[in-house]
Amino acid sequence: MHYRYHDSPLGPLLLAGGRAGLRLLHMDASPAWSTAPDWQPDRGELDEVCRQLDEYFAGRRQRFELPLAPTGSAFQRLVWAALLEIPYGHTWSYAELARHIGQPSAVRAVGSANGANPIAVIIPCHRVIGSNGTLTGYAGGMERKRQLLQLEGAWLL
Repeated sequence: MHYRYHDSPLGPLLLAGGRAGLRLLHMDASPAWSTAPDWQPDRGELDEVCRQLDEYFAGRRQRFELPLAPTGSAFQRLVWAALLEIPYGHTWSYAELARHIGQPSAVRAVGSANGANPIAVIIPCHRVIGSNGTLTGYAGGMERKRQLLQLEGAWLL
């Protein structure tokens, strides 16, 4: 596994990935943030991730084209795959997301899986809002969620 810190408008990001793809995008990262002992500093393996993130934050990319390898349960991976289907500039409610995966009664479980997303921004968990249209919890903080939705034109307040 290789890792790298990358500056962004949201603050420093910790990226980590291996041959299978990107496994982690963590916000609030700094060199003091703990990495696993077997992780190796990036030597260019994550350059494409950084390039695409920079394009996204500059408003020049709406869809990431990267191999992703998030680690989670089968249900979590199902939810994360569905998040990738929410179009840029749009939002879905947790209930819509639960219906989309064919489990309309699993709204709370969908919310938990959404909150456990290990590859924020790229797997767009920020595009999920409350059923009444309000912003709801976000592991990266509500201000970052608002920033991402404003960048995409999905949130105008």
